[in-house]
Amino acid sequence: MKTILFTLLLSICIVGCKHKEHTHEHDGDKHHKHEHKSEHEHHGEKHHHDNDADHKSMAQVKKELTEKGFQVMDFVDEETQDTILMQQYFIAFLKSGPSRSQSEEEKATLQAAHMTHLARMYEEGYADISGPFGDDGEIRGITIYNVPTQKMADSLANLDPMVKAGRLVIETHPWWAAKGFPLR
Repeated sequence: MKTILFTLLLSICIVGCKHKEHTHEHDGDKHHKHEHKSEHEHHGEKHHHDNDADHKSMAQVKKELTEKGFQVMDFVDEETQDTILMQQYFIAFLKSGPSRSQSEEEKATLQAAHMTHLARMYEEGYADISGPFGDDGEIRGITIYNVPTQKMADSLANLDPMVKAGRLVIETHPWWAAKGFPLR
């Protein structure tokens, strides 16, 4: 179990570094092939992060998100008088599934495919963060999807080979967070 957690954390760090390199590209308008275009395109455009959101006004960011179908709200912070823009994301809880009797070799193969899936979701801008929980409970980990609808988050989460194999099941919930605030 420790080896799997270490591998997952190492992969997240590697993916995070790769993502940071992509944010320095000249225009941020990358086009990626995606096998499930009809399920994962919105208004004919691929979803990707607004990496240059720091250079846009909150009004511009809000307008762009709204046009892409995202749920947003804003408010004025009484202390700073800054406008805070909130966006709805979707948290997918990865829970123990009904089929957990795979051999060690099958588990290792599924884990590698799972990590590839999560890296792809991150690289294509569909997921912002993923990771396992540190206990051995029913909820094994989470992925936060940055997509306009819960249906889209469910669809993407259910593409995970661990889910397809029944080793994990997905439970998604809408979750609100302020734009531009990093995790601390």
